[in-house]
Amino acid sequence: MARSQSPSRTSTAPAVDGDFTENIIDIDVTSEMEGSFLEYAYSVIYSRALPDARDGLKPVQRRILYMMSDMGLRPDRGHVKSARVVGEVMGKLHPHGDAAIYDAMVRMAQDFSLRLPLIDGHGNFGSLDDGPAAPRYTEARLAAAALTMTEHLDEDVVDFVPNYDNQLTQPDVLPAAFPNLLVNGTTGIAVGMATNMAPHNLVEVIAAARHLIANPDATLEDVMRFVPGPDLPTGGRIVGLDGIRDAYATGRGSFKTRAKAEIEQLTARRTGLVVTELPYMVGPEKVIEKIKDAVNAKKLSGISDVIDLTDRKHGLRLVIEIKNGFNPNAVLQQLYRFTPMEDSFGINNVTLVDGQPQTLGLLQLLQVYVGHRLSVVRRRTAFRLGKKKDRLHLVEGLLIAIVDIDEVIQIIRSSDEASAARERLMSIYDLSEIQANYILELRLRQLTKYSRIELEKEQEELRREIGELEAILASDVLLRELVSGELAEIAEKYGTPRRTVLLESEAVSPTVAAALAAAVPAGKGKTAALPLEIADDPCWAILSTSGQIARTPHQEPLAESGPRSKHDVYRSVVKTSARGEIGAVTSLGRMLRVQVMDMPVLPPVSGLPNLAGGVAAKDFITLLKGEALVALVPLDTILGIGTVQGVVKRVQPDYPLNREDWEIISLKDNDAVLGVEPAVNDDVDLVFLTRSAQLLRFSASAVRPQGRTAGGMAGIKLGAGDDVIHFGVVRADDPAAVVVTIAGSNGALPGTAPGTAKVTPFDEYPAKGRATGGVRAHRFLKGEDTLLLGWVGHGPAKAASSAGVARALPHEHGRRDGSGVPLSQPVEAIGPSMAWGEGQDSEAVASE
Repeated sequence: MARSQSPSRTSTAPAVDGDFTENIIDIDVTSEMEGSFLEYAYSVIYSRALPDARDGLKPVQRRILYMMSDMGLRPDRGHVKSARVVGEVMGKLHPHGDAAIYDAMVRMAQDFSLRLPLIDGHGNFGSLDDGPAAPRYTEARLAAAALTMTEHLDEDVVDFVPNYDNQLTQPDVLPAAFPNLLVNGTTGIAVGMATNMAPHNLVEVIAAARHLIANPDATLEDVMRFVPGPDLPTGGRIVGLDGIRDAYATGRGSFKTRAKAEIEQLTARRTGLVVTELPYMVGPEKVIEKIKDAVNAKKLSGISDVIDLTDRKHGLRLVIEIKNGFNPNAVLQQLYRFTPMEDSFGINNVTLVDGQPQTLGLLQLLQVYVGHRLSVVRRRTAFRLGKKKDRLHLVEGLLIAIVDIDEVIQIIRSSDEASAARERLMSIYDLSEIQANYILELRLRQLTKYSRIELEKEQEELRREIGELEAILASDVLLRELVSGELAEIAEKYGTPRRTVLLESEAVSPTVAAALAAAVPAGKGKTAALPLEIADDPCWAILSTSGQIARTPHQEPLAESGPRSKHDVYRSVVKTSARGEIGAVTSLGRMLRVQVMDMPVLPPVSGLPNLAGGVAAKDFITLLKGEALVALVPLDTILGIGTVQGVVKRVQPDYPLNREDWEIISLKDNDAVLGVEPAVNDDVDLVFLTRSAQLLRFSASAVRPQGRTAGGMAGIKLGAGDDVIHFGVVRADDPAAVVVTIAGSNGALPGTAPGTAKVTPFDEYPAKGRATGGVRAHRFLKGEDTLLLGWVGHGPAKAASSAGVARALPHEHGRRDGSGVPLSQPVEAIGPSMAWGEGQDSEAVASE
């Protein structure tokens, strides 16, 4: 019982039953508390919370690895219950709770916690969001890398100390064949201090250690050339390296980690952010929870849903769907700001050096490890040297005995006791006691003539090995080369590529950079903010002949020069805006309302729109069975429509406002819409091109505009068995308009005969009246009886295969009724070159 009186005194009082005397000792509470707290603090610091700078392990981790090695739980053997390992460690080496032992064991098995796991776990060892199963349900054994931490323990490479009850011994430190503290990092909270060290790449750290071994006077800048920054198990991006440099110099610093997120087209109408890497020790469920909280609190905007598609096979995949009309890059910036998708890691390199806690920088950590490894290899070499010398001593004695083996046998047989035989052998042959005892224990089968030859070979080999070991102990250079070579082997065997990307500053994509440059500054001294919602900027909506649909980020003129994209033949180009609406006309005469905002944005390639970044039209627009998308058109203009059976119509834009699709032409049986283009003015020409190579052009004034339910009127007079293969709208005064025709045989298999092609100026074809037969546009050669393909429009024309691969066309010539030039490859699509200049008016550009 303690009292608060300052003076100490002892009082004696009789017990109640008179059998004993009770002593009460008065002590100073302040002194007692100070002493007890210091003892507790020292115990926590030295025996529990802080790692040793040499092997990078806390005592519990070291005891787990040593006990598993002692139990023989190697990678080539089966797993055992984790509870068994915990019980062995707790009962023999670690007198603390089983929960602490199992927690440390679990962390060494988690590939998202350690850069190079030391335990091979079997079962549920937890995730970033969930804890592990109980130790009775999981199994474990040492990982291959852990063998290098514990190897050569039986060769006196480290000191052994008594366990907690002085009945067993345990290593004071493990040999650690690689710099575990830097590679795997650590975290711990002691009394009055804490440690938090980041993982690094094994190959980089070993390269720095080898450089330090070869150059003991190396500076921090020298080793940082090999270790530019941490390499986190979960990857991600580190933004800003100033804090890392501070940590490497002083042992303290911080850096920001960011998730790896890419903008992807999730569906034809939906864009999203796909997260494949998160900051260190941040789980997807935590991110999802914070996103939901931020959305509910109105801090985050533009997010419609978050889906976790993570699995064991494909790894992390967190899909964040973006609402239409919101800028994905701006939403990503918000996510970095309000969720754990951006996190901070504080480096605090507090570790034990000679039993004392110290804060070390990168160079000092490497120096401590290199010194430890040199000591381990030196002690191992000395141990092996002693073993080799002992064996050589025995071999030399045995060779002496074998030379005169008959006399040796006679001496042994004539001796009354083993001690007498030993003394006689030692005196006669000048042997040591060890050699004499070995000869007495010799087996008869070792007395053959082959045994002598083997012993002589062994003697020679032992002398060579002893010479090598003595050379290593005598030369610091050879010792360092040996340590460096062993480290190189470890790096080659267990090294993996870097996972974490290091960025000196925040990386900004060209799209984001352009948007930030155009943004209005937030104020004096502040950075301009990226607009969250997509602005209603002008753009082009594009449909290619290969069925790709997309929009451009801006409405700059589309140039012909430069590299072409895979899909470089355009069927429709509509001038619109990002928040506008356009129409999609199908072969069945339906028009569907399309939100331009829903269309994927094309990434530019050398200033050109790359249609390979679009989506298939069939995935973007819901089509009926047997229906095909014909064209994209504006909703506010008169359209010219042509059908396969030669019907023509100009339709008024009186479309319903409350419907998503409607009919724009009433078709007859077996008829289908072939082409749709704007035809606002009466001075444009409507052009039909038939399979029998007849071309008819007539003025749009001959076709009065009709309502959307009308069936149109006769456009071209068709012969028996003939039909239309192309309908277009061309300005009558366009000097660049051309007619492209490709002829072939109707009976040939598709793709087997390229046919012949001809490109003719459009003004070579005279205008005729509506509902007439037109003029001949192509003279068939022998074996040709049909037009395989035709196109009329603003030139120069571009040709492609059905997959969008560019094909060559012949040069223009003036004979409208002439024959074609043989093609080297089949052509399945023709369209404009998109070579429009700034001088083109909007109507002409839209029609082209």
